[in-house]
Amino acid sequence: MLTRRSAGKLFAGAAASTTLLGAGFRPALAADKVIKIGIDLPLTGADAEGAMRIKNGALLAIQQANDAGTIKGYKLVPFVLNDATATAGQYDPAQAATNARAFVADPSVVAAIGPEMSGAGKAMAPILSEGDLATITPASTNPDITSPKFAAEFDPSGKAIYFRTVTTDAYQGPAMANYYADVLKVKSVYVLDDSGAYGVGIADTFEARAKEKGIQVLGRDRLDPKEADYTVVLTKIKAKNPDGLYYGGVMLAGTKLVKQAYGILPAAMPKGGGDGLLDPEMLTAVGFPAAEGWYCTIAAPHLTEDPKVQPFVQLYKTTYNMLPDDYAITAYDAGLVIVNAIAGLVNAGKPVTRAAVRDAIQSSTTQTLQGTVQFDKYGDIVNRTVSVFQVVKNTAYPLDDIIHQFKYIGVAPTS
Repeated sequence: MLTRRSAGKLFAGAAASTTLLGAGFRPALAADKVIKIGIDLPLTGADAEGAMRIKNGALLAIQQANDAGTIKGYKLVPFVLNDATATAGQYDPAQAATNARAFVADPSVVAAIGPEMSGAGKAMAPILSEGDLATITPASTNPDITSPKFAAEFDPSGKAIYFRTVTTDAYQGPAMANYYADVLKVKSVYVLDDSGAYGVGIADTFEARAKEKGIQVLGRDRLDPKEADYTVVLTKIKAKNPDGLYYGGVMLAGTKLVKQAYGILPAAMPKGGGDGLLDPEMLTAVGFPAAEGWYCTIAAPHLTEDPKVQPFVQLYKTTYNMLPDDYAITAYDAGLVIVNAIAGLVNAGKPVTRAAVRDAIQSSTTQTLQGTVQFDKYGDIVNRTVSVFQVVKNTAYPLDDIIHQFKYIGVAPTS
């Protein structure tokens, strides 16, 4: 994995990481106490490629902390669990709940990173709350999980335990509706979702803002992710002749939708969705020409092409033999926040308990690759940037290049 020399280069090149992790290195000592960091992601199934990139970002932060001796007297050990099942073909809320119970049952687990999917997050949050175990999601965006309106359901303990290094679909969905109205000049739209917590939620917020912006919503349908054929609904949409199509959901249904929309819906019709489509499978499982032209968003700043972040990008590529995406960076940043919280407790001579780590995360101000990360009292990140991309074939790079085949358009309009 990392050499101390390569990690040192990253610290020198990324000021945010240097401040947190320091320049000194030492091997882990046999007497070091073990602290576990849970990692929950859908590592098999339709979203596995994206989940792997997120996992690697989290692991990189953990390994750097160990190599640098950031937390004196302690060694961080990742405890990685898969929340996808063969039956579901993607993330499975029941498995996510089982994983949450496994984290809570292990007293050496003091914090976690994940999940990727909001359906998994809704299943995990009440269990983690009862166990007083904080998690930081680098990709889960459904706003209900951290909303005070649903605190009795998802936060029964009364203290925030579900933190995010991305913003929520309360901003992501409306931001894309703003883009449809203000930039693409869409006057009518048809909306689809994949029936999952994330897909329904982001489609709801997109639809509500679209109506506010004067876009006529010609219809709304729910796709069954396990169905193979969406041509009936696509043919119905074609007959209604909307200016645009919006899909809320992830890649199990998304892969089939994008493939089948090609050849049925007009090529010039703007088609898009949320961060569930900005996924490696859009390039590897769908590919060109079907994916060409689709728009998607992420609930975070776009960083993988930022010159300041190139030391991280190159180290990640060297270490894992793949390019990171932006959610690999938000996962890395989640790891930095946890490391910073634990290190602060140890340096102050305080015990590293779940409650203490949770409190330290809640009050933390951490310098990360995306800048300063702070949370509001509900666990949501203060920064609410939404970035817009379009799949545009770039023959100068491999067709599965997650950075260069998703063309960055810019920050979405906020109103």
